[in-house]
Amino acid sequence: MSDLTAAAPARRPWSRVFAAVYDPALWVGERVVMRRQRRELLSAARGRTLELGSGTGLNLPHYPADLDELILTEPDAAMFARLQRAVRRSGRAARLLDAPAERLPLADHSVDTVVSTLVLCTVDAPDVALREIARVLRPDGQLLFIEHVRAESPRLAAWQDRCAEPWRRFAEGCRCNRATVELIRAGGELEVERLHEASWRGMPAIVRPLVAGRACPRGAAAG
Repeated sequence: MSDLTAAAPARRPWSRVFAAVYDPALWVGERVVMRRQRRELLSAARGRTLELGSGTGLNLPHYPADLDELILTEPDAAMFARLQRAVRRSGRAARLLDAPAERLPLADHSVDTVVSTLVLCTVDAPDVALREIARVLRPDGQLLFIEHVRAESPRLAAWQDRCAEPWRRFAEGCRCNRATVELIRAGGELEVERLHEASWRGMPAIVRPLVAGRACPRGAAAG
């Protein structure tokens, strides 16, 4: 049985709509690119695994069956409700927590794998979230991530900047122009060990630049 916690705070009207259309809106992008990216990334998850911003549960089918524990966090009430249903349908054992990435209710150095897929673009304080990730990871732990990021193309990056605010309002906080890999490196506590670039075909151009990779607590990669 899954350990399903109490739901998050009261839902906002647009939040409910966004949660309802999220999976259909991503359907083409999932089919042509993202499903494979998720499967390849999450095959490396191990031990006690914590997923940030689990949304509607699109990662659930791709986790290894032999994890020690799977903990799913989701701070949005509408998404949380859909995540609960997805976990029940999946039959997986999972613990659900209403918690933002900036405040993880877990002990220091208690997690082997942290997973972030299309989440670090949405958090209000990515530097705080990255410190929290580093805090909960064991010294030999890992952050597995897929994020859409600021484009290297100056022209596309300029369009991302123009569209950033309306897109943020539409997409429940998503910053389409966030340079996430640079933020990970600048934080100093995590070291990017592996990085793969891709294009999220089937999605609007401003969110097509993708990176997938692995980071670990600084000093662990060399070890």
